Amino acid sequence: MVFLLIWFHFVIQVLGEAPPPMPKQVLFDNWQLTWTPATEDTSVNYTVMYRSFDSDSWNDVPNCKQMYASSCNVTSTKTGAEHDCVMLGVRAERHGLTSKLAIACSRQSNSCTPKVGLSVRPGALTLHLSRNSAITQEGPFIKHKIYFGKEGELLEAYEDAVSSVSIDNLKEGEHYCASVQYTYFDKPVGLASCPQCEVIPQSSPPTKQTEITVAVVIVLAILTLLIVYVLLYQRKRIKGWLQTPYKIPVPVLFEGREPSLIPISSKSPTEDICDITRMELRGS
Repeated sequence: MVFLLIWFHFVIQVLGEAPPPMPKQVLFDNWQLTWTPATEDTSVNYTVMYRSFDSDSWNDVPNCKQMYASSCNVTSTKTGAEHDCVMLGVRAERHGLTSKLAIACSRQSNSCTPKVGLSVRPGALTLHLSRNSAITQEGPFIKHKIYFGKEGELLEAYEDAVSSVSIDNLKEGEHYCASVQYTYFDKPVGLASCPQCEVIPQSSPPTKQTEITVAVVIVLAILTLLIVYVLLYQRKRIKGWLQTPYKIPVPVLFEGREPSLIPISSKSPTEDICDITRMELRGS
């Protein structure tokens, strides 16, 4: 009777229990897989699973089943894997209930994990992708699947690309992250690169030197327009300002005399000549 009560209590507890949370930060490094448990519950165990390059099914890694540790060597999955391409993941299990599979990523590029570089500029981020890998020899059917989003949010599939990609219209000052995985006929293969994050820089404010240069250019432009206007529309007026007043020259004969003392003859020049002629005849 007591046994039945205990069994009944256990069944009720299991039926009302939720699956354990899936592990976090599942990382691959040189065929060693590590993860961070999402709970401190010591009754939770972990199983590592893999999927080969040419397979659609997930299988348990034999030496990494129902472990209470947080790491496992997965070298055995390499055997027979084309281009060493395997996808790896870890699931948590408690009382027969399992979590979703947490997919691993690789911090280092290899024959089946893309090499990715990030560069940023105001409002944009560029992913520099390389095709210098053994798997890319499969031809144009091998592409890069880009996962992109803000830091702290779930990265979503952004684009399938064969070369470097620039993402524009990003908010300055925000942190954005990207991860890249190879695809073969649109099916993910191998491990994705672990997310890399960068902050989008602010546009550089104008420097003091720039402000001075702009001010000088504006002043010179205004002066040029002013000079052109004056030369075209005020030419006669300027010419009048520059012309000196005309003075009648004083004959040498009258130099040194006051103007009022200069004798003025009322005779015409012809009469003066006749008077001089008469005086000469009288003298003779």
